[in-house]
Amino acid sequence: MSSIAATPAPASAVTLPRVTATIALLAVAFLGVPLVANAYVLEALLTPFLALSLAAVGLNLLTGYAGQLSLGSAAFMAVGAYAAFNLDLRVPGLPLVVSIGLGGVFAAAVGLVFGLPSLRLKGFYLAVSTLAAQFFVQWVLTRFAWFSNDSASGVIDAPPLTFAGIAFEGPLGRYLFTLGIVAVLTLFAWRLAVSPIGRNFIAVRDNETAARVIGIPVLRTKLLAFAVSSFVIGVAGALWAFAYLRTVEPHGFNLDRSFQILFIVIIGGLATIRGAFLGAAFIVVLPLLLSRLGAALFGDVFDSGSIEMTQRIVLGALIILFLILEPDGLAALGSKLKRRLGF
Repeated sequence: MSSIAATPAPASAVTLPRVTATIALLAVAFLGVPLVANAYVLEALLTPFLALSLAAVGLNLLTGYAGQLSLGSAAFMAVGAYAAFNLDLRVPGLPLVVSIGLGGVFAAAVGLVFGLPSLRLKGFYLAVSTLAAQFFVQWVLTRFAWFSNDSASGVIDAPPLTFAGIAFEGPLGRYLFTLGIVAVLTLFAWRLAVSPIGRNFIAVRDNETAARVIGIPVLRTKLLAFAVSSFVIGVAGALWAFAYLRTVEPHGFNLDRSFQILFIVIIGGLATIRGAFLGAAFIVVLPLLLSRLGAALFGDVFDSGSIEMTQRIVLGALIILFLILEPDGLAALGSKLKRRLGF
């Protein structure tokens, strides 16, 4: 894994043009997008894109930076969503943003528990042990109706999005609410990645024995990576349920979601924050474009099921082809294009 993961630049390497570009990007996201994007784009594309990007950022901290492979991301998303829902429901007067943050804390606690095998397991064996979290969490959520407020169907409506007395309603409101939290946590993840803690993550990923020799607490570093990663993923799960699905249900956090987030990280690029957003754009936008193209070209010939299956085959083939041509991900491809263009 270390052979394909890029080492982040230290904080001192942050240049004024990069800061200016980040500010410009945030200005476009907060001010420009609401002016030009319609309700469909905001609701079907941008909001899920942001939630999945944040989940990929969390997984990248664990897998890309710390080198600990996990297949239980959707389980930690579910813990964050259900914890935030129950805190908002059962603790009167608790602000929703605080509920979401505490949901992330609960996800971090569960992540710590399922991160304990990393103290002795590595690679594929660790991935299988984290996969157990997926089945265990789904079993708990479906077995005990208390988590779903005793709903007969197990599907519950998400609470309205509010912050500082302001209600974020409609597609635009949900987009802005999600964007604000994603921006804050992405900045947090980036600062962590370029801090001494992030460098400890990378040292443990590259060579545990060497890291231990130079005094890095390997076991504590691994558990910290699981906790921080699960916290970010848990908050992403709350956003996925509250802002995008607008329901809280176990099916929204199935095993397919875990693999989807892992694919986002691999396609975007390991050990890079912007790779999470590039990979999410690839995974979220491309299937929709393929679906629209298939319906336009073959809608009169094949039924919707055949078109959807063909879309999945084409998407899988494109992913395989891309990983063969550029195994370091979209972030590395972008860096190569910038160097060739002289930027």
